[in-house]
Amino acid sequence: MNLFHLSKTNRAALFFAMTLLPTGLVYAQSKRDTVQKEKQIEEVVVIGYGTQKKEAVTGSVVTVKGETLREVPTVNISQALQSRSAGVEINQTSSKPGATMKIRIRGTRSLTETANDPLIVLDGIPFTGSLGDISSSDIKSIDILKDASATAIYGSRGANGVIMVTTNRGVKGQKPRFTYNSFTGFQTLFSKYPMMNADQLTKLRHDANDLIKNGDNEKYGIDTDWQKLYYKPAIMTSHDVGVSGGTESGNYNVGLSYLKQDAIVPLQNYERMAIRIGLDQQVGKNFKFGFTTNSNYVQTEGNGIASAPTLGYSPLASPYDEFGNLRRTITTSSNMDQAWVYIRQSINALGDKYVDETKAFSSYNNIYGEIKLPLDGLKYRLNVGLDFRTSNSGNYTGVGVFNINPAAISSAGRGNNQTYHWTIENLLTYDKTFGKHKINAVGLYSSEQNTYISNYMSAKNVPADFFQYYNLGQSPQADITVSPNDQYYARTGLMSYMGRAMYTYDNKYMITATLRGDGASVLAEGHKWHTYPAISLGWNVANENFMQNLKVINLFKLRYGWGQTSNQAINPYTTLGSLSVNPYNFGTAYSTGVSINTAPNPSLGWEYSKTHNAGLDFGLLNNRITGTVEYYRTHTFGILQNKSLPPTAGIPGGVLQNVGDVENKGWEASLNANIIDNPDGFSWDAGINWYANRNKILSLASGADRDINNLWFVGYNINALYDYQYIGLWQNGDPYLKILEPQDGSAVGMIKVLYTGGYKADGTPERAIGPNDMQVINTNPDWQGGFNMRFAYKGFELSTVGAFQKGGVLISSIYGSAGYLNRLTGRGNNVDVDYYTDDNPNARYPKPGGLLSGDNPKYLSTLALFDGSYLKLRTITLGYNVNKDFLNDLKLNSLRIYFTVTNPLVLFSPYHKQSGMDPEPNSTGDQNQAVSSYKNRQLIIGTNNPATRNFIMGINLSF
Repeated sequence: MNLFHLSKTNRAALFFAMTLLPTGLVYAQSKRDTVQKEKQIEEVVVIGYGTQKKEAVTGSVVTVKGETLREVPTVNISQALQSRSAGVEINQTSSKPGATMKIRIRGTRSLTETANDPLIVLDGIPFTGSLGDISSSDIKSIDILKDASATAIYGSRGANGVIMVTTNRGVKGQKPRFTYNSFTGFQTLFSKYPMMNADQLTKLRHDANDLIKNGDNEKYGIDTDWQKLYYKPAIMTSHDVGVSGGTESGNYNVGLSYLKQDAIVPLQNYERMAIRIGLDQQVGKNFKFGFTTNSNYVQTEGNGIASAPTLGYSPLASPYDEFGNLRRTITTSSNMDQAWVYIRQSINALGDKYVDETKAFSSYNNIYGEIKLPLDGLKYRLNVGLDFRTSNSGNYTGVGVFNINPAAISSAGRGNNQTYHWTIENLLTYDKTFGKHKINAVGLYSSEQNTYISNYMSAKNVPADFFQYYNLGQSPQADITVSPNDQYYARTGLMSYMGRAMYTYDNKYMITATLRGDGASVLAEGHKWHTYPAISLGWNVANENFMQNLKVINLFKLRYGWGQTSNQAINPYTTLGSLSVNPYNFGTAYSTGVSINTAPNPSLGWEYSKTHNAGLDFGLLNNRITGTVEYYRTHTFGILQNKSLPPTAGIPGGVLQNVGDVENKGWEASLNANIIDNPDGFSWDAGINWYANRNKILSLASGADRDINNLWFVGYNINALYDYQYIGLWQNGDPYLKILEPQDGSAVGMIKVLYTGGYKADGTPERAIGPNDMQVINTNPDWQGGFNMRFAYKGFELSTVGAFQKGGVLISSIYGSAGYLNRLTGRGNNVDVDYYTDDNPNARYPKPGGLLSGDNPKYLSTLALFDGSYLKLRTITLGYNVNKDFLNDLKLNSLRIYFTVTNPLVLFSPYHKQSGMDPEPNSTGDQNQAVSSYKNRQLIIGTNNPATRNFIMGINLSF
């Protein structure tokens, strides 16, 4: 058992066991006095519909405490979770304020991107919001269920893992306790985009044979730093106040929070206000009830503002004329390019001429009642979840705004959506210990319904700026658009039953068996119900009699689990097929018709996953060294893929079928150590987690081995690419240039790609390089992970969190053909690259002015791919916990002051070495580039908001 008794000599071991077990918990010096009052502590984890002692858990579960999350002051708690848990990959999909994060637990299973998101459960109820809706100050713990034996209790929603969020509660008999947590800081550019200056661009144009001349607004002697005129340090601030306490029969927790984050680009910001209330009340000996409400109001501004226009401006042009007046447009590049001057000054001056905002209100509520039944250990609980979310968005672009034509017509749009969600759960729980036997059994019957309504309309020629998007009806009727494709309604329902039994004998042998059945409204008759089994076993070897003399080993537990789950990857009404609405003219009349878009499929089913998981948990030297090693294999079958039909069928959208298979397998390991243990002097704790996932498509529709349009290839990972393979540049003396690249303009200095064809008897290639030479490129990393360290000396503490990755492919569209920032012709500005010249033949990038494919050097897309390896620090925090004796005089419980730097340093990265930029993605593949070249599921570095380095001061106070 993880049982620790406090004494003067082993207090640090207790803290280590609480905070640095594989759960990744971290402690604060200010909590030691509270912990010293406890005689013994056993770690408990949330496993879904109950809790369990850590030593008895047989599934793959990792826990992160709220104190750990609050060590990293962030807008979104997903950022605080990064690098904390093996097998949990968290990446940003956008670097704009308030953007959601992409979370993948043990890989990607579905070809449908949104079907890979894990289920979030808030205080026991499935959560319809995102982690960004929850303040870190509200969180007691986050438990992540990773394998099917742990997630099978959630059946058709458990395949992608489950994130269990437990919020803070009051304590019975506790006097009112007030807390105040706050941080304020400023965000600065981690690095600018590596664009050329005036001298570099001038030389590039000359090396490109002077194809591009100065435009009307370009002049030698000018060197404009457009990024300096656009980006500016921005403030972020957070305030959270709370009060908690209790009576002899109940407890309460109430809190208010406010957060605002401005962006380093103009007009963008994110603002969130939230209230939380929790109450538990005992009525007599056998009945208790309670509720939790988490409500928030969120407003985002300026999401339509982008960096791309500014990056492409020539540094030889100035935004100001000879009199110092701000120009409206600039003309550059042999007068081929004319652009609206897109800098902070011009954007801030727009006033009512531009708005882009979203206002959302959400309320997530959980009410419960629990009664002890006459049979000892048996109780019944009713959970009711009531959620509501509404969002209103609006945008307006005035006459001539962002357009070279000052008379360009205005446009506006307005949308809104509502989500109504309710859940009812009936739980019967039996928990009893008979000597060495412990039994816990849970039975569940639940029902839930989700309704989603969305609509959008747009207009042009809005008559006045002050109308913005608030009254689109003022526009001419012919300029108002209400498209059928922008109106949506869906209602879905799910009914479930579940049974789980957990048995432990003598704290040595554990078994858990689960059976859940789900019936879903989105499936056709005869296919609505499915049952999900799971079983897991555990053996706590360290508690065996033959291990008692091995004092060095405190924990040695073997566990194995198997289970089946699925994910709800099917959109409502998909089994019925779909129709397209098509407006048309019939003579002089305007009519609307419909046509079949997708065919119905009454046999459509879930995507199912079967997982095997084997694990070892260990603790050594009085648990000063702890760790976990796990291996898993998940086979996902019945993968949804859209199958094309013959053109004669007249159904352009084809039919959605369960036709594919995907495999994920891998290893995970975590190790934590209390290296130096001296609570009255210097202490040093460290932890590391490592994981390697191998993702592979096993089969596709109709037995095909590839779907090039969607970039899916059997035998490769879901995020694979399809491109030529860069092998260098053509050099003087290279043979076969004119055979392999016979096009006019082919020359030394152009990109050389791998030829995969055959050769004639005399050794010459049989053909020119063409599409048959394109390669499938695996993009997933070899392995990745995170680490943390904490040094403490009396009241001072210094901690850091870092991350690493080995291998994988990083896509940077600014260097490839998708971003139009590396054309190497001198048209517009160019990324600062080492390009080929006669004096520099060993460069990586091609000769300026060479053979083009469209507007870019041929094969330039191959140069967007980089080694994704990196080693970086995510945060460094220096804190001070004020002396307890001093606090007693002020009648305070605790006071901690800290200074944090986020994203402070990249220690190693090939991409960072070349560009100076953060080596982690900042955008989805279908955004922030001039032309669409990648899929939404692929994360890239594009022309989104650049990465920031943040400097933050904070305080944690309780009294």
